[in-house]
Amino acid sequence: MSLKQRQVVVVIDFGGRQAQLIARRIRALHVYSEVWPHYSAWERYQAVKPQALIACASDTPGSELLDARLVEQGLPTITVPAAGISEAELSHFLFTEARCQADWSMANFIADVVAKIKAQVGEAKVICGMSGGIDSAVAAVLVHKAVGKQLTSIFVDQGLMRLGEAEEVVDIFGHQLQMQLVAVDARQRFLDALAGVSDPEQKRKIIGTEFIRVFEEEAQRLGDASYLVQGTIYPDVIESGVGSGLVKSHHNVGGLPEDLAFKLVEPLRELFKDEVREIAALLGLPDSIVHRQPFPGPGLGVRCLGEVTADKLEVLRQADAIVTEEIKQAGLYRSIWQAFAVLPDVQTVGVSGGQRTYAHLIAIRAVNSVDAMAAEWTRLPYDLLERMAQRIVAEVAGVNRVVYDITSKPPGTIEWE
Repeated sequence: MSLKQRQVVVVIDFGGRQAQLIARRIRALHVYSEVWPHYSAWERYQAVKPQALIACASDTPGSELLDARLVEQGLPTITVPAAGISEAELSHFLFTEARCQADWSMANFIADVVAKIKAQVGEAKVICGMSGGIDSAVAAVLVHKAVGKQLTSIFVDQGLMRLGEAEEVVDIFGHQLQMQLVAVDARQRFLDALAGVSDPEQKRKIIGTEFIRVFEEEAQRLGDASYLVQGTIYPDVIESGVGSGLVKSHHNVGGLPEDLAFKLVEPLRELFKDEVREIAALLGLPDSIVHRQPFPGPGLGVRCLGEVTADKLEVLRQADAIVTEEIKQAGLYRSIWQAFAVLPDVQTVGVSGGQRTYAHLIAIRAVNSVDAMAAEWTRLPYDLLERMAQRIVAEVAGVNRVVYDITSKPPGTIEWE
């Protein structure tokens, strides 16, 4: 059954975060849902005939008013107040009033998306931007199922990876999974492009552009591939301001250059992170990939605040490795959505060996989330925080202070930049 044939419940977004959260709740009930910005809902309606409409009010009075042309269609419709809707109310609307069928599943999605990729790509050559994270890994495997040897994955070591990660990516995807993988050492290229840049949005756009330029060069060496596969997921799209307000430009969405030479293949663009993990397990990916904590596409470039330099990256890399190692030893790695180190562009006064020091500050960040649209800071045990802090100060040269970030999303974001 294709997505066009499947019943679709549309959540109409009038602003705010509620629409995406409700759409995820609907999918959890095995009903396919999409989020449409209110200003384009009528145009989308003419292409996709949904089963029902859910209007999400914002805090602005009257913001939930639907386009009159949609109201005239007589579809089952409910308006969700800014305070939200209960699970019982949502289920009653979907299955009693709208008469939806619970036919949305990740197994069905795999069959659908493989067929769509075959139709989109045809006989053309395809490259995949492989980061080593779960999103690009799942995207690559799905495209490989669709087009086989037409796909070559390209791993770009941009110098912004975690400790030992570049070697691990090559081993897993090039050797264990036996995929066609080209590894490109572009560490100096990216550092040169980022030299002197401290603005977070500018850094993201530079990283996105450099990725594309490397892919273009490799595509020419491979025989002019026409398509580029990306592991873009739904939160990337939302936060990049596609259909809503900009939070930050993800390098694979808002950071793409205007003169992009490829046609994009983004099989995960409409999926939330937990759905991607479910697909990864169904596809038989290694456990180390299925349960790997999320890592931003721009890598340590958005965890190294201010100008990105080789020296600062090495400090951050060593501190981050300690955080990860201690989280794993405490048996908390799988129960925490994300835990990592951040290097703020700050130095502080300290004391070592009876002498004054003036060195870097490291911030530890740990959050729990379901879909990355919202996150709560994690209450790590004090003894664990103490061990991480003691090790970082003792083992990482140039660090004399460690702090813990206790901000949830919103108002903060998971990453600091």
